[in-house]
Amino acid sequence: MASRPTSARALLGPRRTAHVLSAAQVGALALPLGDDGVVVGDDTGGRPRIVGFHHPSAFNAVLIGGLWTAQVLALRMAGTGARVAVETGRAQVWTNLVRAAGAGQECIALYDVGRVPALGPTVSSPVVVIRDCGMRPPRGRVSSMPWQAVLTLLPYLSPVAPRLLRAADLAGIQRVSPDEAAQLGRLVQLPQQDVDALPTLGDGWTLWCTRRERQYAMTQPTDAESGLLGMPRRLD
Repeated sequence: MASRPTSARALLGPRRTAHVLSAAQVGALALPLGDDGVVVGDDTGGRPRIVGFHHPSAFNAVLIGGLWTAQVLALRMAGTGARVAVETGRAQVWTNLVRAAGAGQECIALYDVGRVPALGPTVSSPVVVIRDCGMRPPRGRVSSMPWQAVLTLLPYLSPVAPRLLRAADLAGIQRVSPDEAAQLGRLVQLPQQDVDALPTLGDGWTLWCTRRERQYAMTQPTDAESGLLGMPRRLD
């Protein structure tokens, strides 16, 4: 076997010591791991918080909050390559967003309530269905499945909220009344400090909850998002 030419030494990478971090430096790393996701906002320390909506299993989310946040999420989901289907009874408030997001392609599509067709999600073409169907959304004709997530928008805590929250893998909660906060505390098993904080949240702030963890995030719009949707607001 021929020996390697000595010039191969020039291909060696940097020395190992250049990639060693001290224990104090490890905490500065902030790399998103896991599923592809969208930046839902920054936490109280200014670090970006990423939520994955594309999963190989069914994924349900509920947002008790404002239309503005749901529309920012729709834009960002489309930006990750997802096809976004919006099921709504108020198409007029989504039309400008759909036109602006399309750029000649149908990355966000509008459907009347109960008229969302089968969308054929795949790992290379995931789908997110956003249900903007008011306080009492009917049971969806299209449900979550592998690579197809469903996000239900509720403007306030409604009679159907307990059922939806029990089935949800993720819940986002924006500013609510003290009575609603107390109910949500029982439904989502929030500590008292979060129950007390929910009625005081500013516009753009959301408490994101899974079954294992909770995190506050402030959604800061990009220049393009604020130009299209305005600044964060809880009320439509």
